[in-house]
Amino acid sequence: MNPMEQTADLLISAGDLRRRAHELARDLSREMRDTARPPMLVGVLKGSTLFLADLVRALEIEVEIDFISISSYAQTGGSAGVVRIVKDLEADITGRDVVIVEDIVDTGLTLNYLRRTLSDRQPASLRAVTLLDKAARRIVPVELEHAGFEIPDAFVVGYGLDFQGLYRNVPEILAVKDIAKLANDPMLLVEHLFVETPV
Repeated sequence: MNPMEQTADLLISAGDLRRRAHELARDLSREMRDTARPPMLVGVLKGSTLFLADLVRALEIEVEIDFISISSYAQTGGSAGVVRIVKDLEADITGRDVVIVEDIVDTGLTLNYLRRTLSDRQPASLRAVTLLDKAARRIVPVELEHAGFEIPDAFVVGYGLDFQGLYRNVPEILAVKDIAKLANDPMLLVEHLFVETPV
């Protein structure tokens, strides 16, 4: 058995990811077709980038794009994480229709922080769309208008999601079965996922 079979399983295929991105784009286009100005899509770096790119290309309306980057860390002596902005938006979203685009929502802490922070800037409306919803990990309730897939409590990589900076460009979503083995050798799956094709 090769390390790929021992360490990770295919969870969502590339075809299913593309299909679901198109479905979500259709829903958002229908909801936001009559906005006064093009909606502002806010991609949460770095994990949302591939999903955001597919979503934007499938939209049937004009949109603008901005990015925000956040960092979270555990509080000393507590289990709740603290979230802070690392890179803020460049655009003023006051009076704009805004869509937060996430790769994955699990505990809900990050999305709650983003919704609260962006709501304080008085957008005309605020929605959230995530590719993956790991509801089994939810700590706080969170408002989530659109979700691509609900997934089990597994560590996932691919399609923008990484492990130590690797595997973002894997076209599928993989569920890691043995995170300890991958932590011991972060490059473990690379040669099995990126096979060189003969010229």
